[in-house]
Amino acid sequence: MRKFFKILGGWSICLGIISSTFFTSCVTVDTRKITYFQSPDTLPYQVLPPITPQVTRIQPDDILAVTVSSLSEESNVVFNFPNINALNTTVYPGATGTGGQMRQPLGYLVDSLGRIEMPLVGKLKMAGLTLEQAGDSIKLRLLNYLKEPTVNVRYLNHKFTVIGEVNRPSVLSLVDDHTSLPEALGMVGDLTIYGMRKNVMLIRTTNEKREVVRIDLTSREFFNSPYYYIRNNDVIYVDVDKGKVTFTDQRVQRLQMVPIFTGIATTIVVILNLLK
Repeated sequence: MRKFFKILGGWSICLGIISSTFFTSCVTVDTRKITYFQSPDTLPYQVLPPITPQVTRIQPDDILAVTVSSLSEESNVVFNFPNINALNTTVYPGATGTGGQMRQPLGYLVDSLGRIEMPLVGKLKMAGLTLEQAGDSIKLRLLNYLKEPTVNVRYLNHKFTVIGEVNRPSVLSLVDDHTSLPEALGMVGDLTIYGMRKNVMLIRTTNEKREVVRIDLTSREFFNSPYYYIRNNDVIYVDVDKGKVTFTDQRVQRLQMVPIFTGIATTIVVILNLLK
């Protein structure tokens, strides 16, 4: 009888060891898959060729913030009215707001003919101009009404989207032409450990065409890429490594086996208690 108890006890211990091994997983990560900007060179210092972002030009449907400053405070209020007053719009991921809404300044909408309409000045052609050129054009017209005006023009509705295997998928405002792809990924908390840094997809839509580009962020050659800087309406998609899918499937299978192992362990304990 004692021998029988020893056998059952031995089986219980073995079952416990097997269970703990079964539910414990060890994930091995290849650092070459997650290390950015790798290079065969081991030089501590390297000079990269300069790269200049493409200057964005105003297009129909752009919303512009036009800020006017002059010696006339009353006139300033009239011209800056669309920048102060706002519309309630739906909050998108990454934006802030309360009650499911956010307040976006009205701004000056560029119509289908590429024009904006300002108080006193009337309609002004903006399409095809840079922000600096637009400011100079508006300032030239305002000289007929204001003394020593200063004009600043910014985009209100330019944005980019980051989705996929990142920590905080978001739609974010694009402030200028100098926002790089690494900066954009930093804004959403970087890629997860399962994000495929060798296969980041960038979807770009312009008036001329739509592009789908595959980017390898593990190579330092990316610094010379024409897609280093992002543009308005870019969508950045980070694909998932197949290792995560395999690991997830295995984890689900382990969870499904929990009731079976629990039942076996409970039965052995009950038998031991009865025999004792």
